[in-house]
Amino acid sequence: MNYKSFPSEYWSEINTVIQNLKAKNIPLFAAFDADGTLWDTDLGENFFQYQIDQKSVPLPQDPWNHYLEMKKVNGDPRDAYAWLAQINDGVELSQVRRWAQEAFDSIQPKPIFSEQKKLIELLQKNSVQIYIVTASIKWAVEPGARALGLTEDNVIGIETEVVDGRVTREKKHPITYRQGKTDAL
Repeated sequence: MNYKSFPSEYWSEINTVIQNLKAKNIPLFAAFDADGTLWDTDLGENFFQYQIDQKSVPLPQDPWNHYLEMKKVNGDPRDAYAWLAQINDGVELSQVRRWAQEAFDSIQPKPIFSEQKKLIELLQKNSVQIYIVTASIKWAVEPGARALGLTEDNVIGIETEVVDGRVTREKKHPITYRQGKTDAL
């Protein structure tokens, strides 16, 4: 997906900064937000819609309204974001990841910003450690990371504890929303 190419000066500056830092033996890290930064969709909410459509987990009568109302409580959406992971309580994590991949595969055309993909490729070529830090559930974002040539280990997002390979309702902290993103990174 293309919007606007980065100017050549941008690429030159990035290369200069990388080479200068490498010359000083400074560890190289890059962190990206996910939705609206790497791709033009919300992968967490896309996965939620997939789960609604597939009836893969038990949900309230009007799941979208339930989620949107949770986001409004005390002006703090963190519980709502965590709930999107908690609805998978009791499901094997491997199954949740399969569903997340199927949800991502259903998006056509792929919403990945081509210039961001090129940037990540440049960073990888220069051994920069890359992280995607998201307020979406980690498992929903992992397929997007793979489409960028990254792995699930590059994704930091909302999770619950996993016990014996199964998702639980127990929130993992920090919740990766606002300051929680920095704390998790």
